Amino acid sequence: MKRKSDDKKRVVGVALAAVFLFSILMAHFFYIQVVQGEYWSSRARRQHYFSVREPFIRGTFYSNSSIKKGHPEKPQRFVTDVQKFHLHIDPLSIPHEARPGIVEFLSNDLELSPIVIQEQIEKNSRNRLLKMWNEEETKDRVLGWWRDYARAHEIPRNALFFVSDYRRSYPFGKMLGQVLHTVQNRRDEETKQAMPTGGLELSLNSYLQGKLGKRMLMRSPRHSMELGEVLEPPENGADVYLTINHYLQAIVEEELAKGVIKSKAKGGWAVLMDPHSGEILALAQYPFFHPPNYKEYFNDPQKMGDTRVHALSDLSEPGSVIKPFTLITALLANEDLAKQGKAPIFDLDKKVPCHDGTLPGRREPMKDVGNHKYLNMAMAMQKSSNIYMAKAIDQVMGAMGREWYRDVLTEVFGFGRPTGLELPAESYGLVPQPGKYHPNGKAEWSVPTPYSLAIGYNLQVNSIQLMRAWSLIANGGYEVHPTLIRKIVKDDHILVDHITPKQPKRLVSSKIIEQVREVMRYGTLPGGTGTRANIPGYTEVGKSGTARKLVEGVYSSKKHTVTFIGFAPAEKPKFVLLVTLDEPGVFYIPGVGHNNHGGVCAAPIFREIAKKTLEYLGVPPDDPFGYPKGDPRYDPDQAVWMKETRLLIQKYDSWNK
Repeated sequence: MKRKSDDKKRVVGVALAAVFLFSILMAHFFYIQVVQGEYWSSRARRQHYFSVREPFIRGTFYSNSSIKKGHPEKPQRFVTDVQKFHLHIDPLSIPHEARPGIVEFLSNDLELSPIVIQEQIEKNSRNRLLKMWNEEETKDRVLGWWRDYARAHEIPRNALFFVSDYRRSYPFGKMLGQVLHTVQNRRDEETKQAMPTGGLELSLNSYLQGKLGKRMLMRSPRHSMELGEVLEPPENGADVYLTINHYLQAIVEEELAKGVIKSKAKGGWAVLMDPHSGEILALAQYPFFHPPNYKEYFNDPQKMGDTRVHALSDLSEPGSVIKPFTLITALLANEDLAKQGKAPIFDLDKKVPCHDGTLPGRREPMKDVGNHKYLNMAMAMQKSSNIYMAKAIDQVMGAMGREWYRDVLTEVFGFGRPTGLELPAESYGLVPQPGKYHPNGKAEWSVPTPYSLAIGYNLQVNSIQLMRAWSLIANGGYEVHPTLIRKIVKDDHILVDHITPKQPKRLVSSKIIEQVREVMRYGTLPGGTGTRANIPGYTEVGKSGTARKLVEGVYSSKKHTVTFIGFAPAEKPKFVLLVTLDEPGVFYIPGVGHNNHGGVCAAPIFREIAKKTLEYLGVPPDDPFGYPKGDPRYDPDQAVWMKETRLLIQKYDSWNK
């Protein structure tokens, strides 16, 4: 009985011990599976799985293919993303004896340094990047070799793998380079987003960038990476529909390049804009900037300037292209005085003496290119008289004061105020402020300042500001807001809409605009300074400008910024066009004039761009007899505005014998 009792106690003891041990095992199992479950699961995943980022497509830039009326609007890309592949390797999955063969093949096939490959394959890592931006043919060729090699050496197929990515592609090459810019080859290390180099890529980056996805892959000889599970789908960026048309951009770039080379200029730019909507139809600059070669430009101080949009970032004194606004200012003064019940100060037809350019506060008398005894407003615009413009503003100053004049320049014409164009690095310009002083202690506004302003000196403007101001004359006096964007769309939702027309604000009366437009028509006809801008078969309104550049505080006689700006047709303008050349060659062209004048070197570029633009837009000629001599269609007796031009020339001759 005692033995049975002892056996029973031993059985119970063993059972209790077994229960105790099992309890400890269960507790430890609970600790591992539940308490430390995520830790061990993550370690298991790291051993058997790895994740790769699923790339998104960055937003695309589209051309304005709706500009040509009556033609179907077909999507045309300026820039888009194309699929490329990055080659990666998993060193820890590759046996040492198999590594030399991999180094040999990849160094020969991909033209990579064997030393670089050897360094990467010896890393204690699960993922090393070997080569970026491979083509699909390269990927297929490498993987074709790798499948056989991995099988022969019993290496997991995913030990060598390609990760998909997208790279910017430019169907038109250099076209619109400075406006678009590009993104750097490498992404931001933290956000993994593209890093823009400038232009619209930078200013619209928040719309263009998307969101990376995530794909889980298995490390196994039996599974290829294509079978990986997508954990988070990528989110593509928004698409931008530009106002710029690719045909018009090509026209402007081609003619600008030819003109810059012919005039031996340092460079140049041109802007084509709809004066009613503010849509910029073309924005070209020469020398060009080719986005894929961005490193070449940013690593060379001589080329870095070619990456900027000079029309927006560079300031200059505009010269004579400001003179139409001097006349508008005088006529606005008349209107304001009439509201006060006072007599007008400015008469369009008055015979104004212009032989003496002596003006208050000026050390030397103001001069004109030619000698004119008397001029009225039409003659002054035709001859681009500095003295007449200065005398007109002298009357304005006496009646209205300097604050009134400055307000017209800034609030009506928009000089010195940002245009809001969707590009970075806009320079706002400078209009002198009465009572304000320069850092050197000199007053911004002195007694002779208004006379300089009247002829386009002593103020700094950018070319887009000039386009905005000239649109007033072209559209009948309404404010416009220059833009490069028609709409921004993401997943069929419009995020930005500039297509829907808005009620424009009138800044200048239609009466004043008509008066100024009428006298400006003489500028491109016989006797004017812009005859080389005359468009065969069409009417136009335009003005040349030649401004000396400041070099070490002194106006240079060798360096100029020259411009021709105008619109066509004269009655119902389809566009405003500006052409600016930086430092054209200083030489004389027999029978034509000095090359460094806007009416000589910039005007012909204006003519060629305008002619081809009107033809592309399908605008019928509105001056069927206005062709050059020698053309069978030439008939000076029936050409538009020629009768008025002859009468003005006769009147000028009778006043200035």
